[in-house]
Amino acid sequence: MDAFSSNAEEVLQRSVEVKVQDRFQDLHSYLELERCQAFISQNQFKTVALQFPDELLWSSARVVSFLSKTTSAKCYILGDTSYGSCCVDEVAAQHIEADCIIHFGRSCLSPTSRLPVLYVFGRESVDVSDVVTAFQELFTDQGQQVIVLYDVGYAHIADELKTSLSESSVIVSEVVASGQPTVQNGLKKTNQLSVPSSPVLDGYTRHQVCGRTFHLPSENKLENCSIFYIGGESLTLKNLMITLNQCPFFTYDPQTKTRRQETLNVNKMLMKRYYMIERAKDAQIVGIIVGTLGVANYLDILSHLKTIMKKAGKKYYTFAVGKLNVAKLANFMEVEVYVLVACSENTLIDSKEFYQPVVTPYEMEVACNQAREWTGEYTTDFRELLPGEYTWLDNTLIDSIEFYQPVETLHEMEVACN
Repeated sequence: MDAFSSNAEEVLQRSVEVKVQDRFQDLHSYLELERCQAFISQNQFKTVALQFPDELLWSSARVVSFLSKTTSAKCYILGDTSYGSCCVDEVAAQHIEADCIIHFGRSCLSPTSRLPVLYVFGRESVDVSDVVTAFQELFTDQGQQVIVLYDVGYAHIADELKTSLSESSVIVSEVVASGQPTVQNGLKKTNQLSVPSSPVLDGYTRHQVCGRTFHLPSENKLENCSIFYIGGESLTLKNLMITLNQCPFFTYDPQTKTRRQETLNVNKMLMKRYYMIERAKDAQIVGIIVGTLGVANYLDILSHLKTIMKKAGKKYYTFAVGKLNVAKLANFMEVEVYVLVACSENTLIDSKEFYQPVVTPYEMEVACNQAREWTGEYTTDFRELLPGEYTWLDNTLIDSIEFYQPVETLHEMEVACN
């Protein structure tokens, strides 16, 4: 028998070499455990919720062991989130009456409304010198205005990038969770609505896009800038490209060290979204899907959507279904279109597999608010539709809304989009 199979005793005693990814070799550094300990100790938190994505759940026991030894707090692990792992799960944290949440891994940077949060993105490995080389290869014109954006995992190199790319025409963004502390400090809680995206301060215009903030000289228009993005393909990159759809995008992936100009057909993507708006205009029964219970102001946007839909003569139902899938929404056949209230990274979904279209709050706003017209500008952040934001448009004077049929029929538009 041994001639045809391995000896059982050999199998039991055989040693297997397991190669751990380099970025996890020093877990203390990668997950910034000393900063977590300082966050808990300085604020004297007693009950702490630790939220991990699936890919980091294996490290949770080691994190709890370290924090239990260095602080007096009691730590709980939040393994399975109520919605997307990029969102802070305040609902689960409140079940254990947590004083704060430490969120590990990638984040959509959506502000929270109930608990103080510390974001630990993970310090992804990156060769900064190669980033600079890639930048110089992609942008040969030194006078070209370039805005540097990056995945949250590379936020730790922002200061080094500012030094290495010190040309006046290069602007390095900062990752800041609106209504929450910056990623460098993370020791205080605020509940305020985000600062309007484009106030003018001392000759500079402040822009905030998908949790990334940068200041552009007031004489320069955003659409005349190029974007240099550090990171791989992700929902973040897709959302940035559709939001800044008038700017050419160049990317550098630190994991593969590849650099390129992105060729995603943004115009086709926008045409698909416009088709969804037309479907929303024609719908008489709308389902409002609550895709978050933690993002600040989600109750305000729900109230706003109900108001504009009522003015547009639409009937609506509100659903809280947790994580979205086709089977759940197939139970409500009378609904003609759904609007998903979620964080900026999860609100824009491809609903071709669903029986009915799923639109974003911005698309429903365009469909129902006569004061807002489709111009090609786009936002995935529903808070920009609320009073207090510079993009808010008042619809209180609208007594009735009459929709027109565009030159193209919906069938012709659907064929063009597909």
